[in-house]
Amino acid sequence: MSISLQPYPRDLRGYGRHTPDPKWPGGAKVCVQFVLNYEEGGENNILHGDPHSEAFLSDIMGATNWPGQRHWNMESIYEYGARAGFWRLWRLFTSRKVPVTVYGVATALARSPEQVAAMREADWEIASHGLKWIEYKDVPPETERAHLEQAIALHREVTGERPLGFYLGRASMNTNELVMEEGGFLYSSDSYADDLPYWVTGPKGPHLVIPYTLEANDMRFATAQGFNTGEQFFTYLKDTFDVLYREGKEGAPKMFTIGLHCRLVGRPGKSAALERFVDYVRSHEDAWIARRIDIARHWRAVHPA
Repeated sequence: MSISLQPYPRDLRGYGRHTPDPKWPGGAKVCVQFVLNYEEGGENNILHGDPHSEAFLSDIMGATNWPGQRHWNMESIYEYGARAGFWRLWRLFTSRKVPVTVYGVATALARSPEQVAAMREADWEIASHGLKWIEYKDVPPETERAHLEQAIALHREVTGERPLGFYLGRASMNTNELVMEEGGFLYSSDSYADDLPYWVTGPKGPHLVIPYTLEANDMRFATAQGFNTGEQFFTYLKDTFDVLYREGKEGAPKMFTIGLHCRLVGRPGKSAALERFVDYVRSHEDAWIARRIDIARHWRAVHPA
């Protein structure tokens, strides 16, 4: 088997053997970041002009799209996230004064003005999660570009500010290029490639990527091989924190992102595990809990492109 010597479009080296010292504020040994995905009201639904119902990330294992039909059970699960799960998580984080980044689907935010007001009251960062919570892998680039522009405009209208961070999630091979081409984001997160932020070259110059996570993520409550109990979720998060905290004490601090969904960890039995983990993190004085926009601003100031 021969391997082409032509330039390879993927970066498999990253930071290499020795990761840079991120110089987290206060000399923190680890940076912890909580992301709350707000997707309820932006998911696939024929009410939204989509060709079928939603089938992704719910407690209905093995769900399938229903072409041309509404899916009552799926809709009510998403509704739980907005009606009950969000407020349980909002109380959890605000009572402990924990900063949060929201990945907000623009159409979902537009349908939830009370929740948006609560996010703003808590000074949470509201980053863009795209226009709609749909799969973009087969969407033409010109359509995806139009959706990006509409997402920014609607986000500004609903929250009062344009988003400075972006994460689509159900992305296409065109997503990152379109985001960098738009030029108004301080960072994007459609990457799972590292434990630290990193710079890439974009059409308008250097662009900051703050990687996200699919493993330290409550979505594993909704997968066939995932978390079955809150205790499994807590143990996984604690083990990850402990390893990264130890690496930080050894001179190589990292970033730890936890991904959350209102309709998943917003359920009582799952939220109990999240409460325990938040309190565990807060018991460490040298752990910096930050919003992603805070990380972006820190990285741009301390580690410019």
